[in-house]
Amino acid sequence: MARQVSCETRNNLRGMDNEKKRSAIFSKGLLQSGELYQYLLETNVYPREPELLKELRDMTATHPRAIMATAPDAGQLIAMLLKLINAKRTIEVGVFTGYSLLRTALTIPEDGKIVAIDMNREAYEIGLPVIRKAGVENKIEFIESEALPVLDQLLEDPGNENGFDFAFIDADKINYWKYHERLMKLVKVGGIVVYDNTLWAGSVAMPEECTPEILREGRQRTLEFNKLLAADPRVEISLAPLGDGITICRRMH
Repeated sequence: MARQVSCETRNNLRGMDNEKKRSAIFSKGLLQSGELYQYLLETNVYPREPELLKELRDMTATHPRAIMATAPDAGQLIAMLLKLINAKRTIEVGVFTGYSLLRTALTIPEDGKIVAIDMNREAYEIGLPVIRKAGVENKIEFIESEALPVLDQLLEDPGNENGFDFAFIDADKINYWKYHERLMKLVKVGGIVVYDNTLWAGSVAMPEECTPEILREGRQRTLEFNKLLAADPRVEISLAPLGDGITICRRMH
């Protein structure tokens, strides 16, 4: 049955132009209908969303790569996790225009710090005026770079081992496991690491031959990563079907 539905989905998408196809494939909601996801947003997420986050979300919606932004329902859960563990020092790999970054900066205490890493400063600067308006830029150390060299540099300082409370990863899927290995040294025992896009537009449940071409490489990377996480005894995990799927890892030892 799953094979039939997946193939039908692929066939239905054939007639769409590329932009519409991307929009349809990369839905931020994985619930059974768009209407149900909209209900979730309108009744649970948007009423509690800070006004400046809404402003940044609206600004990002006009960006040609707006799909890269963190889903607002995922952002809401991230804020709750940060509060539950009293997070103060965090890492963010993959910033884009800064929705999840602003959510984190608004949540952690005044003396909290975020190491934010992204190769594209231009996208970050789109959201920077809103971050400044929120008065939280002082909490952010933005580093324009590939992430692995920065994480390795952090590990060169013994004071950074077990020195972070939380990390959010929303970057290139090919390096997710490499990030994970480093974060298991940087994030303290009892700390949390959240990985975005771990259901990859639902394609992880599709047969490969029925998966749209645009999703195939990411699907394979995501399947491999999810399998490795499930077998990692260092973490407790929960894969939540929010946004495009987020996996919450709590470091146990």
